[in-house]
Amino acid sequence: MREGTAPLIRREDYLSPAYWIRQVDLTLDLDAAKTIVASKLTIERNGQQPAQPLRLHGEDLNLLRVLVDGQSVSFRHEDDMLVIDAPAADQFVLEIRNTIAPEKNTHLSGLYASGGGLYTQCEAEGFRRITYFLDRPDVMAVYTVTLRGDKKKYPVLLSNGNLVEQGELDGGRHFAKWHDPFPKPSYLFALVAADLVAREQWVRTRGGKDHLLQIFVKRGDLDKTEHAMNSLIASVVWDEARFNLPLDLERFMIVAVDDFNMGAMENKGLNLFNTKYVLASAATATDADFDGIESVVGHEYFHNWTGNRITCRDWFQLSLKEGLTVFRDQEFSMDMAGSASARAVCRIADVLRLRESQFPEDAGPMAHPVRPDAYQAIDNFYTSTVYEKGAEVVRMMHTLVGREGFAKGMSLYFQRHDGQAVTCDDFAQAIADANPDSALAVNLALFKRWYSQSGTPHLSARGQYDTAASTFTLELSQANPVTAAQPNKLPQLIPVAMGLVGRHSGQALALQLEGEAAPSGSHRVLVMTEATQRFVFTHVTEDCVPSLLRGFSAPVLLDDGLTDADRLVLLAHDSDPFTRWESGQKLALGRLLTALPTGTLELDEPFVHAMRGLLRDPSLDPAFKELALVPPSEGYVAEQTTEVDPQRVHAVRESMVQQLAARLNEDWAWAFAEHQVREGYRPVAEQSGKRALANLALAMLVRHAVATGDTVWPGRAYQRFKDASNMTDRLGALQALVNAHAELAAPALERFHALFRHEPLVLDKWFMLQARAPERDGRVFAQAKQLLKHPDFTLGNPNRARSLLMALAFFNPAAFHRADAGGYVFWAERVVELDAINPQLASRFARALDRWRHLAEPYRSAAREAVARVAARTDLSSDTAEIIHRALQE
Repeated sequence: MREGTAPLIRREDYLSPAYWIRQVDLTLDLDAAKTIVASKLTIERNGQQPAQPLRLHGEDLNLLRVLVDGQSVSFRHEDDMLVIDAPAADQFVLEIRNTIAPEKNTHLSGLYASGGGLYTQCEAEGFRRITYFLDRPDVMAVYTVTLRGDKKKYPVLLSNGNLVEQGELDGGRHFAKWHDPFPKPSYLFALVAADLVAREQWVRTRGGKDHLLQIFVKRGDLDKTEHAMNSLIASVVWDEARFNLPLDLERFMIVAVDDFNMGAMENKGLNLFNTKYVLASAATATDADFDGIESVVGHEYFHNWTGNRITCRDWFQLSLKEGLTVFRDQEFSMDMAGSASARAVCRIADVLRLRESQFPEDAGPMAHPVRPDAYQAIDNFYTSTVYEKGAEVVRMMHTLVGREGFAKGMSLYFQRHDGQAVTCDDFAQAIADANPDSALAVNLALFKRWYSQSGTPHLSARGQYDTAASTFTLELSQANPVTAAQPNKLPQLIPVAMGLVGRHSGQALALQLEGEAAPSGSHRVLVMTEATQRFVFTHVTEDCVPSLLRGFSAPVLLDDGLTDADRLVLLAHDSDPFTRWESGQKLALGRLLTALPTGTLELDEPFVHAMRGLLRDPSLDPAFKELALVPPSEGYVAEQTTEVDPQRVHAVRESMVQQLAARLNEDWAWAFAEHQVREGYRPVAEQSGKRALANLALAMLVRHAVATGDTVWPGRAYQRFKDASNMTDRLGALQALVNAHAELAAPALERFHALFRHEPLVLDKWFMLQARAPERDGRVFAQAKQLLKHPDFTLGNPNRARSLLMALAFFNPAAFHRADAGGYVFWAERVVELDAINPQLASRFARALDRWRHLAEPYRSAAREAVARVAARTDLSSDTAEIIHRALQE
């Protein structure tokens, strides 16, 4: 589809469809070159709409036959739609026969070929690439699917729901018939035809029913599925225990596929997964990989209810399922982590993702509300705003009504809407109605501005202690800056979780607001509803430091007005782990920003002493220490400036890391020695925290050694790389060598490739590691360009393309943003090349330059020229064109 042929779709124009499809009977004769699709659709006129032609979506289909109630019928094509003049009957059966060519489908949307098998991806609008249909989420039907294919090529035939029949056919072919009893939109349809093997496990739910869990993978990969199965079992148990939501089908299946645009897909009962989020062993996957598998398996399983049983009325409501389910998978991961400190590490990781992807999105040309108002290509709105910010909106509801209140609201939501396609408003209303006395219910209209207003609110806080009156006055004010298409903003409801920490005692102080009869604990949530509000705490026994936005209780930018001395108090004494971590990050950020104008940084002793205290503190979890001791990323530092000089940001941050490596050298050696895991590898929080801190310590030790000409620590790192019994430690040692530009990096990279050349997911790490290495004298960029020519590199596989292109453009600013504009030329060439193959992937890569205006010269002009050069093309897909043209809009 060429740019300009895709109309702008507006939320305000929503109308229910003129027809409903109630039942779908699909038969597919499967072949990679030519698949024949026969559909029988039971259709019913929507009496709420005037009589009109039936318009069915279709894309890249070869139409063979159209029948209505068994009779031929006239039809026409209009703008990729099959149009049938209004049938006389209010109910009728439409039969369509068409063919498709899966092996030619490089978009990986619809039915496509991968590794000798056939797979589907139908969200958001892929079903129209299989057959003609009302391809919209509010059309929900019951599906019966018959798959037929060559038994040798495709011994496994899967679709949604329950297997009702299977058998042999003539000519070495066989069939399988599946029935899904739950109405679903077409985007949740799935099929798989491939040569696969399965790990199986029976589970019994609380209701006493037995269910079969299956994970299908290619032959040879079965030994890497244990963790995914354990994660699936844990997800089934957790969702029933936490929200009383049981597994509702006879079986639940996961299928891993090499070529996949997304992380995974929640098709009803048959989840298709990127292999990255299924396959793991100690030898091939890091602790982060194991965590990612648990999270994504949970996420897709939880969609069974929040997304499948209740789905979206239209695509503008995407966060109804995605924001809610991200919140649910975050809660699941925290519950699985166990201890309070491990839960805090999960929360900090979630906030880091939000700040490094969603906050910049909110400040750029792609800014949009959690519930967007318009789109040209819906694939472009699978964004951090819809997912991560959407999850924060749900979390604020949870904060305002409490854990039990939220569970009551979820129960009411399912009671009202099970089996329906609904809106974000319906969800918020259910949570509020279940908690009528809550701040959410009282201020529901105000709260829902989080769904309609784009941008990240700025929250300012100033506190004043009155010794004579023993009061602490906290003044809060909020403002939301201008964003794309939204110049004027109204105040939003902001829950501010907070406490007061004694400046001298370090103790949590009792909280009693003016007008209250008695204090009530040392932690509470202030509900901000106005542009400016004032809170006065009485009977405050000593001067104190406010601990604000605990647990990151709202997705805002906080200006707390605190001094370094205040932050050191919170860093040392705050009971809230998130605020403690945040205090350390702001101490580091302040020094980085101060150094940017001159490019010179000299760390002061109080800061170094505080970092040493963190590292040595026996009360802190190692995983927390690792997060707290890593300075803010270059991307996050850049977001705090008005004009970004990527090279200057890189140099200053590298200086901070180098100085921390040098001045804490003995402490890093202690940390490395003390945090070795002696027992066998297990991907559990206690072990992974130790490995994380030990690998950070090793990286610092190697960095300092290379700077001083010492060969001991690089040698120890290389030996650890060779001897490691797990991928986390092996990759950690390799990364230490590569990031320090040690002489041993080259032989280590060569050895790593030789060891894992037949492991695609591990080779992705090999490419990514080199693309993300700290830039020095242009070497990293030159190496990335050279890696494009490597025999193991291909743009056709999304994981491999991301491992090099995304790693460079999104996560290595100094290598990408070059004064000679080489990175921008590289970007433009790859965007065009990718767009011809896979528009979804191309549009995501295109966003690397959507904030070119934020750059300082000469980068700004060169980046704009590159964006304009791509925009001038007339052969772009609508996915990529929308991103490029929005980036150029004033």
